[in-house]
Amino acid sequence: MSDLAKELLDVALAAGKTVTCAESCTGGKVAAAITDIAGSSAIFERGFVTYSNDAKQEMLGVSRAALEAHGAVSEEVAREMAQGARTKSGADVAVAISGIAGPGGSEHKPEGRVCYALATVDGLRSETIDHGALGRANVRQAATKHALRLLLDGLG
Repeated sequence: MSDLAKELLDVALAAGKTVTCAESCTGGKVAAAITDIAGSSAIFERGFVTYSNDAKQEMLGVSRAALEAHGAVSEEVAREMAQGARTKSGADVAVAISGIAGPGGSEHKPEGRVCYALATVDGLRSETIDHGALGRANVRQAATKHALRLLLDGLG
């Protein structure tokens, strides 16, 4: 994880860009991975841990309509989270993560399903990955790594 975060720092510094994150199921792990690296304050000013729907709405401006129509674990909500984080922080690149870390899940949203979104000056994109029922810690770890990779991609 630290190798990815260090690479993110180096690439962002070289590009003169800043990053942020809006996290739900990872609970701050992306922000922690970034800030574990000395010098990260040059590229990372703030992140958002929005575990509840109320927090997503209040802190990031996620619409109630999106939450009601699609649920928190959806690409629609992840896109609104990423855009809200980018807008509220002033960062160049924002990643958002919302998923089912487990244990449990449902037929339609199984354990290990994580929705991601990336907001940059060039636009917004999202994806859903089914990491599988790896257990809570492993899903969160996989989601954190993927989010760091998305931030790297967004800088490129």
